Amino acid sequence: MNTNLTTDRPTFVTHLECSMTGERYAADTLHNLSRVGRPLLVRYDLDAVKAAVSRDAMAARETDLWRWRELLPVRHTRDIVSLGEIETPLVPIPRSGGANVLVKDEGRLPTGSFKARGLVMAVAMAKELGVTRIAMPTNGNAGAALAAYATRVGIETIVFCPDDTPEINVREIAVQGAAVWRVNGLIDDCGAIVAKGAAEGRWFDFSTLKEPYRIEGKKTMGLELAAQFGWSLPDAIFYPTGGGTGLIGMWKAFDELEKLGWIGPERPRMYAVQASGCAPIVRAFEAGVEHAERWEDAATVAAGIRVPRAVGDFLILRAVRESGGKALGVGDPAILKAVEECAKKDGLLLCPEGGATLAAYKQALRDGEVDEDERVVLFNCATGLKYPMPAADKTLDRHAPIDFDAL
Repeated sequence: MNTNLTTDRPTFVTHLECSMTGERYAADTLHNLSRVGRPLLVRYDLDAVKAAVSRDAMAARETDLWRWRELLPVRHTRDIVSLGEIETPLVPIPRSGGANVLVKDEGRLPTGSFKARGLVMAVAMAKELGVTRIAMPTNGNAGAALAAYATRVGIETIVFCPDDTPEINVREIAVQGAAVWRVNGLIDDCGAIVAKGAAEGRWFDFSTLKEPYRIEGKKTMGLELAAQFGWSLPDAIFYPTGGGTGLIGMWKAFDELEKLGWIGPERPRMYAVQASGCAPIVRAFEAGVEHAERWEDAATVAAGIRVPRAVGDFLILRAVRESGGKALGVGDPAILKAVEECAKKDGLLLCPEGGATLAAYKQALRDGEVDEDERVVLFNCATGLKYPMPAADKTLDRHAPIDFDAL
């Protein structure tokens, strides 16, 4: 067992709080959304955390997700589930991105995507709170992470996905123990089925931001960045945004770290990256409004960010605006070009959603939104090995004369 998990350390959760109204909810009780239908945020006694552990002590621990135990909600070590959640590397891409561009490569996590961060925390809390059956909509990677972790702790899982979800994701969900159903619709149509079943008491709804703990897992991306940057932060972060849990989580992490005195008040500009074929956050940002209307007829090669409506839309938009960032939309041709360039020039295979962040960075550079000398982090949210690749069909007949000059 990882040394970070061998003893019960105190946790410091005080309560949950409605992200819109501030209304308090009891910790250690099963919750979905708040009374006004908005996400609940976990709150901590940060003064007690500060007294219990120093920044140097935290930095000295083994670099995995569970090093941040005092800032996470799981009360007891016995309820932790793990498949080996490493601290993901920052990979330079000097030829396709630039000298100061780093990719946080989340594809190194269990099940090959950053969804492992959120789902490992949500499943651990479901176990702690006695949940026995879970249902969730997915565009692919979240369902795979849920299936893996829930199976590991014996929680029954039902997953609904759009019928054009990448085949590898659907099979991955099934082989890891979940019942998976393809639905003739988009992810919010799948979510409606989950919500109806939850209302009938058939299962607990694990949809994005409809339980409080996926944010807490995703915020570890922000905690890791602070540690990796020597307790400072990059100048800009480009994040592929569907439900936006990670962007919301990182913004929360930075606030908590400042209150602990571990970082200063400086913040990265947060760029919420969407595909132009499904860009409700971009449209809301440009309109200056706080909530995003559903995007009709959503279509993009980047399935993970094909989310027509996000329940945490106002939290995404607040973080983007408060940071001085922007919501950016990029087209599928630019996404695919970025994936190809990063692979061929820097040897790093991005997923389409990761390609979207590189395409958006290049667009922002052209538009003067960022400077070449700024420290920039792009999020590659999953391994590119899960996605279709161009054909490579050259053949060689070993029995025929070989033209070595033509090879």
